[in-house]
Amino acid sequence: MDKDGILSQHEVEKDILLKTGDSPTFISDLKALFKLKVLILNVLPVFCGFWLALYFNDVSFSVNSVTFWLTMIGSTLVMAGALVLNNWYDVDIDTVMDRTKKRPTVTGHISLKVTLWLGITLSVLGLVLLLFTTVEAAIYAFVGWFTYVILYTMWSKRKYTLNTVIGSVSGAVTPLIGWAAIAPSSHIVPIVLALIIFIWQMPHTFAIAMKKCDEYKLAGVAMLPVVHGFAFTKRQIVVYVAFLLPFPLFLEPLGFIFIITATLLNIGWLALAIKGFFTKNDLKWAHMMFLYSVNYLMILFIIMIVVTSPILR
Repeated sequence: MDKDGILSQHEVEKDILLKTGDSPTFISDLKALFKLKVLILNVLPVFCGFWLALYFNDVSFSVNSVTFWLTMIGSTLVMAGALVLNNWYDVDIDTVMDRTKKRPTVTGHISLKVTLWLGITLSVLGLVLLLFTTVEAAIYAFVGWFTYVILYTMWSKRKYTLNTVIGSVSGAVTPLIGWAAIAPSSHIVPIVLALIIFIWQMPHTFAIAMKKCDEYKLAGVAMLPVVHGFAFTKRQIVVYVAFLLPFPLFLEPLGFIFIITATLLNIGWLALAIKGFFTKNDLKWAHMMFLYSVNYLMILFIIMIVVTSPILR
């Protein structure tokens, strides 16, 4: 299939909506198509942004329960749509890379035509739902979608090492979506949360790129370690992790427990990043960095929710 979405005659003949039936891979195909783990990791900051907006604006959840569901379902659909469209566009390089060869767009379990229309439909439906919250929330969601689908997937991913920086914008807007559904996002808390996620994505993605460097090289994707090597990438990782150190101080309204925990997480991550200069096994270290980064973000947002829960007020 070409990038204009025009199917060849051969592809039209192969076009199948979904091999549901008795296929034992249907659920796993859906998980891969929606990149379920990535989707969940992006939904959590939306929830956190919404939760913190209620807390800092002294607004009741019960009064905003409908807004909550519109926000969560709408943002999830927009992000799912973007991820599906990424699968549709990247089918050629997914065929080359071992980590993506089992995606349903590659195996043919879900046709490219259906993938394209599913991604568009989910994206539009999600944005419509978010418009029933606030226009600001819908705008943030669209910015995230446009950045990920157009600027990252279709433009920069294969050409520039700055693709990671560009793609990070789409993740950074997630807490802003949740907050903006309740109140204007000019507050210091959602702004800092967006900056944390933006910076976090660099060392997180660089670690993945190091782990899968040979695959990215084979697929012709311009990831940082492919173009500039491991040593340069390690230095970049340390710089970005170090940038996170002062941010807990800007979140002083979240309290002492959060500041201490976030600071310890930052110091631990920086120590692990520096360890990369002395390791003899780059791939093992990159895997450790990846695991730390995933747990770092989850722990950070869970603590934010816990320290602002009614039990601790």
